[in-house]
Amino acid sequence: MGDVWLAEQTHPVHRQVALKVIKAGMDTAQVVARFEAERQALALMSHPAIAQVFDAGATPQGRPFFAMEYVHGEAITSYCNRHRLTTRQRINLFLEVCDGVQHAHQKGIIHRDLKPSNILVTLQDDHPVPKIIDFGVAKATTQHLTERTLYTELGVLIGTPEYMSPEQAEMTGLDIDTRTDVYALGVILYELLAGVLPFDGKSLREKSLDEIRRTIRETDPARPSTRLTSLGLEAAAVAETRRTDPTRLSNQLRGDLDSITMKALEKDRTRRYGSASDLAADLRRHLEHVPVLASPPSTLYRVKKFVRRHHAGVAAAAALVVLLVAFATTMAVQASRIARERDRANSEAEAAKHVSDFLVGLFKISDPSETLGNTLTAREVLDKGAQQIEKTLVGQPAVQARLEVTIGTVYTSLGMYRAAEPLLLHAVTTVRRSPGPNDPETLIALNALANLYWYSGRYPEAEPLYAEIVNARRRVLGEQHPDTLRAQFDLASTYSREERWEETERLYLHILEAQRRVLGEEHFDTIQTLGNVASLYWRMGRYAQSLPLATRAAALQRRVSGPDHPRTFEQMHNVATTYDRLQQYDEAESMYRQTIDGKGRVLGVAHPSSVLTVLRYAQMLQTQRRYSDAEEQLLAIERTLERGPATDRQNEASIVQQLVSLYGAWSKPERASEWRAKLLKEPATKDAAR
Repeated sequence: MGDVWLAEQTHPVHRQVALKVIKAGMDTAQVVARFEAERQALALMSHPAIAQVFDAGATPQGRPFFAMEYVHGEAITSYCNRHRLTTRQRINLFLEVCDGVQHAHQKGIIHRDLKPSNILVTLQDDHPVPKIIDFGVAKATTQHLTERTLYTELGVLIGTPEYMSPEQAEMTGLDIDTRTDVYALGVILYELLAGVLPFDGKSLREKSLDEIRRTIRETDPARPSTRLTSLGLEAAAVAETRRTDPTRLSNQLRGDLDSITMKALEKDRTRRYGSASDLAADLRRHLEHVPVLASPPSTLYRVKKFVRRHHAGVAAAAALVVLLVAFATTMAVQASRIARERDRANSEAEAAKHVSDFLVGLFKISDPSETLGNTLTAREVLDKGAQQIEKTLVGQPAVQARLEVTIGTVYTSLGMYRAAEPLLLHAVTTVRRSPGPNDPETLIALNALANLYWYSGRYPEAEPLYAEIVNARRRVLGEQHPDTLRAQFDLASTYSREERWEETERLYLHILEAQRRVLGEEHFDTIQTLGNVASLYWRMGRYAQSLPLATRAAALQRRVSGPDHPRTFEQMHNVATTYDRLQQYDEAESMYRQTIDGKGRVLGVAHPSSVLTVLRYAQMLQTQRRYSDAEEQLLAIERTLERGPATDRQNEASIVQQLVSLYGAWSKPERASEWRAKLLKEPATKDAAR
């Protein structure tokens, strides 16, 4: 609808500008309205990644124009390829684009035509800076951009097909929100990473309009890494512009970047990232080697991320391998023993074949020939395994129960308690019947079910199971065996949750004395019990008794596990809160600061454990009437949570509650009301932790 000229502004500032003028003969009412809307949209925004509008007016012939920032640059994809930017450099540049799009969305503007040619990269102080241009088809969500009538184009395809979201392809003008731009950003990210579009532009445009729309709305593109490998010889040229080779580039894309890109390209907009900032946050998590929201939060995935951040933890991964081998060996021996005891006709080889067939069947579902191109998550594989146990292992109840316990335990660790419970209940019923109540397999199953009840807050149901395990281990292993003591520890922890203080104290002290004698004071179990006794006294208000125990536990944990172990920080947190309650504020502040710094470095600032320590520290500062210092701590963590994933609502609500309390004590009712209004939008929380 317009011509763009390179022009020179002479007053009041001398500079080059881009002058956009409606083409002669194009000045219909609708085009003029769209032109004014673009001008007003640009005027609303002020961000380094968005081209700025300077002036507006009309030519002597009455044709509207506006002067905007002249961007001497090139399309973002061309710039990245010409300068051979690495994958990481491309992501960093793309993050600046996301920040600009987020700014537009905060101003109530949806671009609707994001593509590389509308994102120009220019150099400022030898640093590449992206500039988003051409808001000609932008949509306002919160206000009118022009007084002229602007009609919604029903039945008109608005945007560029290669970068168009499924809801744009509907051509109804409905369901267009910020996630429309997120989809376009996903296409641009795909192109920056893999060097090609999700759908080939030439092939797409050769189709009829209905076929183009159907493809956009219904056809799922291949993941970037898969698309790259399908390019053949062209893949080498793509990799070369990223300073690598095809194999390494494919490995870089596989995993996080595949998942992040495909989440942005979800056909169902409710499954996409909710905003450009959410997409950017996940990309930043990837660059920092922490788990991303787009990837299934499997245990293996989180372990891999931990190893990337902490090379010293590789030894722990090796221990996991040993544990898995031990489990496989134990399962084979158990299957053989039951076969002999029951005088079964099938041999040990046949029993092993049952297990082998089960495992092969379980992992076969991820074979491309079985999935027909669909991607399966670890959760789906787990669910498939749970469904197949009863069908595949007919006649092998012991092996069936062991696998039910294994999968149920994984479900519990993922917080999927409803999925875990039927598996564990069936396993317990099986092993109680055979091999019997005192068998190790029975106790393992009982413990798994008790842990499920404990973690889901069903303490009255967990207690009798823990008590049964304690009695069985006493009979089989003896009173002083470490496993018996560990079972008693679990039972005491349940008593504590039920606030049965006297029983908890009596049992903890008994366990602690025995562990010191049998395991030694520097054993992990002994230190954990010592710390729990200190916490018990703290919860009972017996702070003077708690302090020496908490201090001793922290010193032992540091010596045994090292200064940067999460358990060390937990013990330090206990020491800080005890000093706090004893009003020894200097000692408390020193310990709080050490703990906050350590947790932030190792666990991350937004981790629930880190947030809890900040909350306790801020409460102490408020008690001392150091309101400004408390505010600084709380607002810093609040900003961190807002920039992060929208999953820790409980943590954010706790911070907001504390801010309301702070401003109330500080005699700042307006600020308290402001945060109280936000609190009403957050779910209620109950802070049961220390």
